[in-house]
Amino acid sequence: MTQHPSSGAAESRPDAASAAGRIPPEAAEASAETASFGFRDVPIGEKQGLVDEVFHRVAARYDVMNDAMSGGLHRLWKDAMVSRLAPPRTTRKPLRVLDVAGGTGDIAFRIVERADGNAKVTVCDINASMLGVGRERAEKRGLAGKVDFIEGNAEELPFERSSFDAYTIAFGIRNVPRIDKALAEAYRVLKPGGRLLCLEFSAVDVPVLDRIYETYSFKVIPVLGKLIAGDDEPYRYLVESIAKFPPQERFAGMIRAAGFERVDFTNLTGGIAAIHSGWKI
Repeated sequence: MTQHPSSGAAESRPDAASAAGRIPPEAAEASAETASFGFRDVPIGEKQGLVDEVFHRVAARYDVMNDAMSGGLHRLWKDAMVSRLAPPRTTRKPLRVLDVAGGTGDIAFRIVERADGNAKVTVCDINASMLGVGRERAEKRGLAGKVDFIEGNAEELPFERSSFDAYTIAFGIRNVPRIDKALAEAYRVLKPGGRLLCLEFSAVDVPVLDRIYETYSFKVIPVLGKLIAGDDEPYRYLVESIAKFPPQERFAGMIRAAGFERVDFTNLTGGIAAIHSGWKI
């Protein structure tokens, strides 16, 4: 999430530096912006590089990572999101779907298979390592002709306005430095009548389960990461990023602020994850 300095003194320093001719005003303002990288605040321009490094390190074992973090439930949650999308099996024109931050192809493959091939999915991910895994998996599944893999930034999508019937993103929105920009881009590239579906870890709303989940997240998952991948640091970041993500109602408000209508969400497994939906009308 983006934060701005609150003290008057902090706000006055960029102006003074700008007046001295050292830093342009717009550069000074950008340098003051921060974003959360787990429990740390970092300059917003640095977050994407830090996130990229995390996913470069876990790309080869991404499914194992998700199994560890969700106890395998992420597979059922992804199925549920694609069921909400309900890609039609027979239409005159294939459904055009943009799956963002889905480099390994998990969502894209489900959509194509659910639609009996009557869908064309473009996967857009900023991480080349994740995309490499996805391309290899698409080849093995015989789906290379139905799924495209494109390297791109969720905040500045390399697609024209009104290009897609649906926009999906699973467990990726919390890693974007400027979530509001990513949502605005989702709205821009969707056709009128298009739908946003976002699956993300969320805030547990069941007593007792919330404490069990918190203990599992912070005490168990990093240990599993060390055992499975020999590296607990990426897993610690991912757990912290979940804790910092806005709860369901607040994130739904961000989706509405981007222009979407008929916004709602469905909690999964007591709110451990949630599917958010919005329409461009």
